[in-house]
Amino acid sequence: MFCNKIELKNFRNIEGASVEFTDGVNVLLGSNAQGKTNLLEAIYTASTGKSFRATREAELLSFGCDFALLSLEFTDVRRQKIDIRYFAEKRKQIEINGNKITRLSDMVGRFKCVLFCPEHLSLIKGAPAERRAFLDEAICQLRPMYLVSLTKYEKILKQRNMLLKNAREDYATFADTIGYWSEALAHEAAILSRFRASYASQIQSFMQTCFLQMSEKTGKTDEVPTLVYRGSSEQESYEDLGVTKEKYLRLLRGNLEREIAAGTTLYGVHKDDLEICLGGKPARQYASQGQQRSLALALKLAEGEISKKESGEYPVFLLDDVLSELDFSRRAYLIEEIRDKQVIMTTCEIRDENYTGANIIHVKDGVFEGGSV
Repeated sequence: MFCNKIELKNFRNIEGASVEFTDGVNVLLGSNAQGKTNLLEAIYTASTGKSFRATREAELLSFGCDFALLSLEFTDVRRQKIDIRYFAEKRKQIEINGNKITRLSDMVGRFKCVLFCPEHLSLIKGAPAERRAFLDEAICQLRPMYLVSLTKYEKILKQRNMLLKNAREDYATFADTIGYWSEALAHEAAILSRFRASYASQIQSFMQTCFLQMSEKTGKTDEVPTLVYRGSSEQESYEDLGVTKEKYLRLLRGNLEREIAAGTTLYGVHKDDLEICLGGKPARQYASQGQQRSLALALKLAEGEISKKESGEYPVFLLDDVLSELDFSRRAYLIEEIRDKQVIMTTCEIRDENYTGANIIHVKDGVFEGGSV
């Protein structure tokens, strides 16, 4: 996978830009708040269909503008192009190679990338929602039907939660309807659970390799990390099978009174977790900060390895000011691992030889000027 070029108009603080990338390492160099991360955000959005920063698409439009354009050219087996047009007053429009599409699942994963930003360094010790998001974003790029099921699940969950709140006052009226939505939720939950458990099982060996290689450099541990996909109700792991529809349905039916009292759905994949252990102990509680950072780094590198295994080629790696957050040994390991891949990264300063041979793109006030070192 190779990102050739991106063109932006009225995107965040970028009034207009056309940026070309080379094979290997591309560095967006500039002070804070100049537009470096905005460019990475645009590239990521062309892959996943959503920003990793904005909660509303309207935030992507430059202040005072009612229109924005994101156009990405990339090469896999052939040269392709994704165009996304954003509007202040209507839904976005997406074209792939000049053909309009109406379903996001038809776009997601066409262009594959792995994003690594400072927030991911807290992936291990953070809340379960962060690890669920990691699974969802990684799997969506590989399995478009996963996104379809995930979208259905979120809509069903919202509907069921509304009914549970109403049932507090009038259970008889809503009992049958809750039953219908419970079955629909369990159906989608089983699909998502199976995908997540399978992905966790596959990524574990790649993560272990990366982590142990880092350990050799830091000399701090020889403990082996493991990944365990856990359901919201039990402590058992599900390996690569996930949770069945019948099991979810039993949980939903058997705990209906509790859910009505709470006014929300207490069981389902929106409550599950990816537990990351080190030496058999939960890394969230027992691993040092350095070990947690190594685990997070290993997890993101392993995401790239799974993508290559599935698609036959490495995704594009997007690094948002990550090197400044890592110590020397982990920074050196990361640079070595990505050297033969296409990388687009941001930094405020060039401090060492790790950038030798990189394509340097200077960024100031949303303007990008290319060069090299």
